Amino acid sequence: MDEDKHRQNEKKFGQWQSLTEGGRRYLYEVSGRRGWKARYIKEVNAQEETVSFYQEIYNAEGKLVEVHRKFPMDTGHQRTEQEP
Repeated sequence: MDEDKHRQNEKKFGQWQSLTEGGRRYLYEVSGRRGWKARYIKEVNAQEETVSFYQEIYNAEGKLVEVHRKFPMDTGHQRTEQEP
């Protein structure tokens, strides 16, 4: 494991969960306008190499409305439900 990347990810994201086989899921949340929230998620393997990076968008009621996968391939914003 790359200890420098490990410490950098802990500092940058602030929250994390251990995954199987030594990986981690790092989480960072940002409050937006009108009560919306964005959650950034970075998943790494045991060597602290990025496996997946994506953004989740939640509406004011806390429902997931969009997912934007950014790595390993940028898929753009994908709606999970229709907003009025």
